[in-house]
Amino acid sequence: MVIASQLRAGAAIRFQGANYKVVAADYHPGQGQMGGSTHVRLQNLDTHTFWEQSLRADLKLEELPLERRGLEFLYTNAGQCFFMDPQTFDQTEIPKEMLGPQADFLETGMRLAVEFVEGRPVGVVMPVAIEVRIADTAPPTHQQQDTNFKTARLENGVDVQVPQFVRTGDVIRLDLATLRYMDRASRVKHG
Repeated sequence: MVIASQLRAGAAIRFQGANYKVVAADYHPGQGQMGGSTHVRLQNLDTHTFWEQSLRADLKLEELPLERRGLEFLYTNAGQCFFMDPQTFDQTEIPKEMLGPQADFLETGMRLAVEFVEGRPVGVVMPVAIEVRIADTAPPTHQQQDTNFKTARLENGVDVQVPQFVRTGDVIRLDLATLRYMDRASRVKHG
């Protein structure tokens, strides 16, 4: 059991008969005789829908054991992402919708932590930042300030916003949670 004031993002709980993963938890202490509360954002592990709720800080919840296993990404087919345990060669199938837009950044052979609750996969821990190559973008314009952004298409077909000085062929670091440009990772020589 865990009390609501001790909930942390990443935990798995059972609440009102459903299993949830805690996406965010923010504890607010009470004043005077008012008890505190914890505002939580939960993701239902069956429907993958999100739910926001304020809970009494002293509410006891059933904590579910969350197991993380390092699996290797194999391929995507028919809306499913296939992962393999490198020790046992067992394969795990995860719906692409569970990963959201981050699924487009999976590469064959990539090792990621896959989270399981009661033997069922419930999430994939993606890297915070990833290096990607620009497949196509408008030529750099040096007359404009670097704070202006332009659209660039990545090698995986995803469009992102990048500063004006970025060129086709550049490798950039991207914040995977927000798909925002962080910095230029390296430079490819242009003929």
